[in-house]
Amino acid sequence: MTSTNTAARERAFATAAAAVRDHEQELVELSHSLHAEPETAMGEHKSAAKITLLAENHGFEVTRGVAGLPTAFVAGRGTGELVVALCAEYDALPGIGHACGHNVNGAASVGAALGLAAVADLLGITVKLIGTPAEEDIGGKALLLEAGVFDEVAAAFMVHAAPEDSVGASSLAVGAWDVVYRGRPAHAAVAPWKGVNALDASVLAHTAVGLLRQQLPPGTLVHDIVLEAGHAVNVIPEIARARYELRARTIEDLVHVRHRVRACLDGAALATGAVLEVSPHGADFADLRQDEFLTAAYTRAARALGREPVNRRGEVMASTDMGNVSHVLPALHPTIGYDTEGALHHTEPFARYGNSPGADRAVLDAATALAHVGVELATDAEQRQRCLDLTADRRAVRDPLV
Repeated sequence: MTSTNTAARERAFATAAAAVRDHEQELVELSHSLHAEPETAMGEHKSAAKITLLAENHGFEVTRGVAGLPTAFVAGRGTGELVVALCAEYDALPGIGHACGHNVNGAASVGAALGLAAVADLLGITVKLIGTPAEEDIGGKALLLEAGVFDEVAAAFMVHAAPEDSVGASSLAVGAWDVVYRGRPAHAAVAPWKGVNALDASVLAHTAVGLLRQQLPPGTLVHDIVLEAGHAVNVIPEIARARYELRARTIEDLVHVRHRVRACLDGAALATGAVLEVSPHGADFADLRQDEFLTAAYTRAARALGREPVNRRGEVMASTDMGNVSHVLPALHPTIGYDTEGALHHTEPFARYGNSPGADRAVLDAATALAHVGVELATDAEQRQRCLDLTADRRAVRDPLV
């Protein structure tokens, strides 16, 4: 890079960072507001409205309800050929609110989008803030990806709240099933032999999966909950409903796990005489594959802010629908840390720290670091062209006659 280009990059860094600082109060207030009014998957109407209103107030063109998902949106600024996406999450967990820190995740992506919007024309980029609902459930990013919302995106970024700063980790692939056993009711005392006990089928399936675990490969997990299993103790349960989640190290391994678990479910139906119904619950999440250049750029930006991310390459987190995006285009998904006094994700104590001073700093630092990644990508000729070429290749596969 020439001295002229280096100077232009540094100016862009400074301008983007200044834009984040200029919006500090709005970003912190957004994070706190999302935290105060948590909404669960596909019900994030207020949360999406808060973000889209802020984006519109700062010149973004907003399209709501994209891909048929009422709480999804795309907000865009700029007209450059290099399209950079910031993925905003904002769904909470039932009963325990923002116990995965998505208020921090979402506000950070908004901040990064505002930072990059300030230099979009200078860098020749288009900034897309993509609202991705239901990460904790049906996988909004996977559904948006399938619907073509990421078709023109060259690279996609986000951060995830955590007790520590880290980069480079992968995640487990995951798929979920809704499982229903249908039996036949009967009086539990007078003529139980005339019934088919759906609860028995559900218990047998749960037990069979428990025994299967010893034979599953490392990194493979199966967990389930029973949602319904009868309503009166003196009636043989006619219906039992459950949900199963299956996790594996790769999306390919998930196919093997699904086959083994399905055999347990089928066996329980055969043993009890119940009728089994299995249907997918949302999209499968692929394993996360983070882009090396984007990860290195984020690490440099985080260190410049006084943070020292731990390199977790080769390790796995839980699961994220950002994995699906990462299989298709260059993607970045580090964690941004703040003190939770040892509390971990998906617990009520973790949620309590989501509006703490440390979480507020995480929003601003993450926004600044992500904006720096976008600047570095846009001003590195080789990496910029790599991402443009990958986008063109996807377009050629999608539209072979164009």
